[in-house]
Order: sequence, then structure tokens, then C-alpha cells
Amino acid sequence: MDQQKGKVYTLQFWLLCFSNLLFSASFNMMIPELPAYLTSLGGEDYKGYIIGLFTLMAGLSRPFSGKLTDTIGRVPVMVFGSLVCVICSLLYPLVSSVGAFLLLRFFHGFSTGFKPTGTSAYAADLVPYTRRGEAMGIVGLFSTIGLSLGPSIGGQLAHMWGIMAMFRISAAFALLSVVILIGMKETLHNRQTFSPTLLKISRHEIFEPLVWAPVVITFLTYFSYGALLTIIPDFSAYLGMENKGLFFTFFTASSIAIRLLAGKASDRFGRVPMLKISATLMAVSMLMIGLAQTPAALIAGALVYGVSLGINSPAVTAWTIDLGRPEHRGRALGSMYIALEAGIGLGAFCSAEWYNNKPEHFSTVFYIMAAVTIFATIYLVFIYRNKYVRYMRRSLKIRSRH
Repeated sequence: MDQQKGKVYTLQFWLLCFSNLLFSASFNMMIPELPAYLTSLGGEDYKGYIIGLFTLMAGLSRPFSGKLTDTIGRVPVMVFGSLVCVICSLLYPLVSSVGAFLLLRFFHGFSTGFKPTGTSAYAADLVPYTRRGEAMGIVGLFSTIGLSLGPSIGGQLAHMWGIMAMFRISAAFALLSVVILIGMKETLHNRQTFSPTLLKISRHEIFEPLVWAPVVITFLTYFSYGALLTIIPDFSAYLGMENKGLFFTFFTASSIAIRLLAGKASDRFGRVPMLKISATLMAVSMLMIGLAQTPAALIAGALVYGVSLGINSPAVTAWTIDLGRPEHRGRALGSMYIALEAGIGLGAFCSAEWYNNKPEHFSTVFYIMAAVTIFATIYLVFIYRNKYVRYMRRSLKIRSRH
């Protein structure tokens, strides 16, 4: 890779993207079928744990994936994450109790705790700084395509051949992702050989302090995503939408449409300006959803939300990499992903509590989400800018003394 010439679209880059698509489709294709499968085991009261346990393990594993990404390499971490998907997909048909299902679901979270950390670090190694936002947009685009295609593929497979066949094909997708990864060149220099001592995490290795700003923005902006995952199915039914997945279809489509352009814009105009636009649009979308009285109004809110998320994702990922030290790139990305999991998880929990299965609370929940999201704009406009100005002033004073 010639950093000076700015070549981005190498074979390695496209292999990474395709592997990401297969991985995303693999773990997401079973999402629509898991609630019914858990109910068949007698666990209808534990449906909320399907996302919660998965997200919890993903967040807990981030410090480990970050450290291992910076020590043993990007490729081994990605391979491990994909292999977890292979193994768990093959084990779902074997579980016969609610407890075993929930335990398996918990460990399945290792997959997204590892694979995205290694993927983002690998992509950052491949591309020059001037094309980083664009590249993150493309990687995220392939991931989003996998996430959007996965549920429809899984639902169709379960309908045609049964849920057991769906689990096996999910494993096959993840295995193909591993096959692609094994043939890719490692980008980390001065790699260490894995040893159990590398799994010992000190408090200094949990979080990268240089990336506080993108961590704050990630948490505040993904808080609403957790609420959407939890509340939108019921809200869609309340408004008379027969297909509860239409909201997610439309927001995914608008997110895909804007990602590449948004990534390029963050390279040209900067991460912070694009994130200001994203956070403001996201707050507007929450207000639109809260005010929605018809399916058409809800879909309009979905489209605006998708645009805001499509702008946010490549910009905040590139910003995290920009601010973090190259030798701690995995740790920096792990910190950002911890904030992402925490935002989704807490947003899901709080929205469920505020909603409390009472339709009259729908609007209130989304108004609160709008308020939380607008704090991201306030942080970027006032707090982050002031911190940066103070830092620059201190730097100039130190230089003038010398």
C-alpha cells in the first residue's frame, strides 16, 4: 500500500469488505427467528435477553479485543470473532433449555466484540489519512448491507427449509468470512505470540483517554438506536403497519445511500462538522418519530434517521482513529465500541422502562431521545471546542517559552 499515492481500493481492502458483509449477515440472519425459537423452549418471558446478553458480552470483550488487536494482530482477532459465529450457529440447534440458550446467546456476543475492532484497525492500516473517512464509509456500507440482507435471508430460509437449516447456513456464511480472512496479509508490525498473560487487562488498558470526545458522541448518538430496536416494533403495530420491519428497511436504505458521500465529506470538511450535522439530524428524526400519527410519517422519520446514522458512523470511526495513537489503535477502537454497546444497551433498557407497554408513552420516549441526542450537538459546539482551544493555548505558551 503506497500511502503517498493514496491508493485505497486494493484487493486486501475489498476482501476485508466482503468478509465483513458475510460476517454481518451471518449473525443477523437469525435475529427474526430467535424470539420464536426461544418461545418454543419455554422462554417467552426472556425475549428481551436475546439482544441484551449479546450486547453485554460484546461490550465486556472490547478491552480484550482491543489489546489483542494491538499485540497479536488484526487478522487473528477477526478470525476469532468470525469463528465464534460459526460455532454458536452450529450449537443453537443442540440447546434444549432456556438456560442453555441464554448462555449460548451471551457467548455469541464475543463475535461482535472482536470482529469489528480488528476490521476497523485493519482498514485504518490500509488507507491513507486523507481517505480514511471514505474508506470507513465503504467498510460500514458492506456491513450495513449484510445487516439488512441477513434478516430477510434468514426469514426466507426458515420458511423454506426450517430454522435448523437457517442456523447451518448462518454458520456457512461465517465460515466463508473466515476463509477470506485466513488468506489476508497481517498489517500489524512487531506482532507478539499469543500467551494467556495477554488476557490480563490492567485498568490503563481498558480505555484510551485520547478518544474521550468520540466516545462521548458515540454513546449519546447510539442511545436512540437502542430505543428504536426496543420500541419501534410496537409503535409500528400501534400505527397500523402490518410489516414491523419496514421502519428498519427504510432507515437502512437511506443510511446506505449516504454513507460513501458522508465518508468523503468527513475527509474534506472534517469529522466534527459532519458529526454536528449528524447529531442535529438525529434529534430532528426523533422528534419526527415522536410526532408521527401515520405510517407515512413514521417512515419519513426513519429516512431522516438513516441519513443521520449514515453520516455519523464513518465520521466517528475515522475520528477515533485520528485521535488515537497508532500503536494503541485497537484500544482506541475498543473504547469507542464500548460506548456504542453501552449506548445501545442503556437506551434499550431505559426506553423499555419509560414505555412500560403503554401506547400513550410512545411520544415521550422519543422526545427524551431527541433531548439526549441534542446533547451531542451541544458537546461538539461548546464543550469540545473550548477544550481544544484551551489545549492549543497551553501548547502555544509552552512553545513560546522555548
